[in-house]
Amino acid sequence: MTKFSWRKTALVAAVVPMLALSACSSTGGRPADAGNAAGGGQVVSTPRMKVALITHAAPGDTFWDIVRKGAEEAAAKDNVELLYTSDPEGGRQAQLIQQAIDQKVDGIAVTLAKPDALKDVLKKATDAGIPVVSLNAGESVSAQLGAFTHFGSNEKLAGAAVGSKLSELGLKHPICVIQEQGHVGLEARCAGVKEKVAGTEILYVPGTDMAQVSSTVTAKLQATADADAIIGLGAPYTLTILKAVTGAGSKAKVASFDMNPELAQKIADGEVVFTVDQQPWLQGYGSIDSLWQTKRGGFKVGGGQPVLTGPSIVDKSAAPDVLKFAKEGVR
Repeated sequence: MTKFSWRKTALVAAVVPMLALSACSSTGGRPADAGNAAGGGQVVSTPRMKVALITHAAPGDTFWDIVRKGAEEAAAKDNVELLYTSDPEGGRQAQLIQQAIDQKVDGIAVTLAKPDALKDVLKKATDAGIPVVSLNAGESVSAQLGAFTHFGSNEKLAGAAVGSKLSELGLKHPICVIQEQGHVGLEARCAGVKEKVAGTEILYVPGTDMAQVSSTVTAKLQATADADAIIGLGAPYTLTILKAVTGAGSKAKVASFDMNPELAQKIADGEVVFTVDQQPWLQGYGSIDSLWQTKRGGFKVGGGQPVLTGPSIVDKSAAPDVLKFAKEGVR
């Protein structure tokens, strides 16, 4: 069995019990009452615990709404008080982690987009006996920074999947648009694409300003007549890129990473050729549930290995089924 297939098996083994538990979970992140989670299922009888979920989410990025919904559903089922905070700047994210330590939380779930900025404060957390899991970004450094597991997609592998798909479509000169320079996960995605398609160009845009994203992409496409594909690394950015492609009069195909309902509809309509879904709802749910499992029985989900939630290619043939779940906020 190859390393990749073994890790996929580990994912199935880890996720199946989580999904069984989620059958009695809440469905809107509402706090649990004394006996039932929202939706009618039973809340666990373990003592109330406090968990901090700290991400690098930028304002307006709908991807994180899905992560948060998964986390809130796990929290409702697990009798967890969930403290959610976010900041895209590494130093400020570190301050939020310190704030959680000062609040004496029972666990921390954190994204590691800027690991160098977080390593010192995460050591403080583990030295204080606070269990840490990572999610979404930072798989390669997760264990080094003290997390007992990581929930997410292998970003280099996801990028390679995109590159392979572009090659199948005969595309040779894609532009990979990175909205946050220095973000290890985004850089790995484009590196994976370039590994499969040597003609890949990288374009950096200021992700906090969609008007600038649009104008930078438009200018690049107008200056790069041979670009035959352009890749957004998040659904809101891809949707902006799609409009820029039209505005620039470019014939470049548009591909994406991640998902929201509008992007799923664009794939179903044939305007976006495909996306790579990392299943963010599972990242949120799994990270919070694993901290509860550690608290209740010392369990370590993943057995020391990352729990992969992707990549999964969604093209026009798969889009109608995915669209149903995207509208429900779980894809």
